[in-house]
Amino acid sequence: MATWSNFNLQNSASPLMEQIIFFHDHTLIILIMITILVSYLMINLFFNKYINRFLLEGQMIELIWTIIPTITLIFIALPSLRLLYLLDELNNPLITLKSIGHQWYWSYEYSDFNNIEFDSYMINYEKSNINNFRLLDVDNRIILPMNNQIRIMVTATDVIHSWTIPSLGVKIDANPGRLNQTNLFINRPGIFFGQCSEICGANHSFMPIMIESISIKNFINWINNYS
Repeated sequence: MATWSNFNLQNSASPLMEQIIFFHDHTLIILIMITILVSYLMINLFFNKYINRFLLEGQMIELIWTIIPTITLIFIALPSLRLLYLLDELNNPLITLKSIGHQWYWSYEYSDFNNIEFDSYMINYEKSNINNFRLLDVDNRIILPMNNQIRIMVTATDVIHSWTIPSLGVKIDANPGRLNQTNLFINRPGIFFGQCSEICGANHSFMPIMIESISIKNFINWINNYS
């Protein structure tokens, strides 16, 4: 989860988020190189006294400053397209989780199992007696197995919401009357937090998402005890 004074991306907990971070760093290096080059040229331009009264055209330099940005954009576009296709890839999911957005809470259904559905509300920090995370903790967590492909199906009943977990690299809109799909692969145990990232009304800030990642053995035990 994000902490105070942390301006970096959160540590990844899925292969997709790792790829997103790599692409971010790759693009940032290219932007830094462009910024340094343009700054150097502008500073030289300001402080030199060169002049050419007979300059009418410069086809060669125009060709160069057209081709070089094109090549640079290709170096950004190819990894970006690869990542977009990776984010949409879904291979034989083990389980399906359906997430339904309401004003202003989430409800979840485990479609592969009978009678496993629940609402997830934010815990009132002032009235609770346990140590929890303010504005992030919920009364009913999502329990998911790690190291398994998981399909997430997202919709809403009233207005547009957005189901977002930064450390897992997931952000998908919940639209009324539409079922959107994405996938998760959590590669370590832990608790991961998210929030609705689409402005959905007065209490938009108070519908957090909380995922607990556990081993497949403990997940099966949880399913048996819940049923």
